[in-house]
Amino acid sequence: MRAIGFQETGGPEVLHLVDVPRPVPGPGEVLIEVAYAGVNYGEVQHRLGDFGAPDTLTVTGLEASGRVAALGEGVGGLAVGDPVAAYLPDGGGYAEFALAPAEFTFPVGTLDLRTAGGAALVLTTAYGVLDGAVRVRPGDTVLIHAAAGGVGSAAAQIARALGVKAVYGTVSTPEKAEYALRFGYDEVFLREGFAEAVRTATGGRGVDAVLDPVGGPTRLESFEALAPFGRVAVYGEAGRHPDLTLPVLPVWKNNRTLTGYNIGDLSRRDPHLLRTHARAALELAAAGSVSIDISAVHPLHDAAEAHRAMQAGEVRGKSLLEIGG
Repeated sequence: MRAIGFQETGGPEVLHLVDVPRPVPGPGEVLIEVAYAGVNYGEVQHRLGDFGAPDTLTVTGLEASGRVAALGEGVGGLAVGDPVAAYLPDGGGYAEFALAPAEFTFPVGTLDLRTAGGAALVLTTAYGVLDGAVRVRPGDTVLIHAAAGGVGSAAAQIARALGVKAVYGTVSTPEKAEYALRFGYDEVFLREGFAEAVRTATGGRGVDAVLDPVGGPTRLESFEALAPFGRVAVYGEAGRHPDLTLPVLPVWKNNRTLTGYNIGDLSRRDPHLLRTHARAALELAAAGSVSIDISAVHPLHDAAEAHRAMQAGEVRGKSLLEIGG
């Protein structure tokens, strides 16, 4: 079968179209004939080596949609031919066929396969950060960095569905600010000097929660945008900055909280909770409360270009690879 693989870390040019054996599902696994695979920054990090160097040919891809091709032993509730979306904690989505854990494979309901191709990771992450990491409550105010990205655009809508009072965002360009406003943000600020803009917008109080996938100076400044008992949730490192060393006393003295969300860790240590988040988020999408804006669709052989655009910060909304159509 055709797949996109890499054997060494580096730039987008290390991604190559390869021919690999079609996988066979083991116990608790589902084999999916892939229609679409989401393109995510986590896959860019994988290719860059942030998760370690590959020991052999590696096929990345953390989410996909398609139809069930085969079921492993003990898998119930699904049938061959069913349209599904899946989160793939071990990768493999950039291929004509992918193995997914049954517990992270979901019927798409009313979603078309194109939309579902960008749903399983993005919606689960957005819901998990809001519900699990910062534990938003009705009436809260939220600030979301990278507001024009796949997770950011979904998180604004999910936050509204969870009853927050106001949603603010930050982006890197005015064009992205205009785009992000489509997803229910009250205001979207340019990232430089955003803490002061947030304090002004909230009458000096600050926000109850900040969602940060950027890191570095943005993460540090986020603490200055918090209301009393506000929470900063870390769920990525898109800026690829060195890790921060944070003093603890300002956290205590200013009633602040630092929390985190990592979908891979959750998949290993509490898969039931991850499945709960995913199902809740997918139900919101199926009901029309959350939409996914597919802004770019690349053929499988053009995966390197999809990665180049994402790494350069050119992507707004969700980018996909079309594999089976």
